[in-house]
Amino acid sequence: MPRFLLPPHAPTVLATATGDLVAVRRVYCVGRNYGAHAREMGGDPAREPPFFFSKPADAVTTAARIPFPPATADLHHEVELVAVVGRGGVDIPAAHALEHVFGYTVGIDLTRRDLQELARKAGRPWDMAKGFDHSAPCGVVRPATEIGHPAAGAIALEVNGEGRQSGDLGAMIWPVADVIAQLSALVALEAGDLIFTGTPAGVGPVRRGDRLLARIEGVGRLEVVVG
Repeated sequence: MPRFLLPPHAPTVLATATGDLVAVRRVYCVGRNYGAHAREMGGDPAREPPFFFSKPADAVTTAARIPFPPATADLHHEVELVAVVGRGGVDIPAAHALEHVFGYTVGIDLTRRDLQELARKAGRPWDMAKGFDHSAPCGVVRPATEIGHPAAGAIALEVNGEGRQSGDLGAMIWPVADVIAQLSALVALEAGDLIFTGTPAGVGPVRRGDRLLARIEGVGRLEVVVG
């Protein structure tokens, strides 16, 4: 009987509103999916199709306090609606894409903006700017059978009680169904995949000791202290 020479890693899990757990398989993120944010990052939403990047599954954290990451002097917050895939597929039509969603949660895509800018200027990958430890805080997953599929509603983030980001889910350039359709044309989706669906305008710096409070109407809230 073969044995593991190195111990297998424990799965990364998210809690659901019922107290059950969801094991995270992969984490996909959509870049610049709100027009105002695309413009503040120097993009043109009228011309830009969706593009994707990834974070490792163990970048996801549910901890109330996370460490400030090393190797950055410009850490940024990005509040996002996160779709949790409940049933996989390939080349999923947009008309049926929401049938593949188990539920939703609030996520924060933490970004080492200085490393991202250096990588962008050099034409290099963003991996170390986006996929570092504790870079994907997530809240409690709410099943779609309970809350439906939110297509509109306020999405916001505060830092130490000060409003930073404020938008509406209805302002997504590519709604969740379209994101799933286009992503599943590139990779096979499976149950447990998380899809961060983009952030509204207002991204900005996070300092050591800051308290982040993210809210999405009809989905929930997420509070994290950094450092």
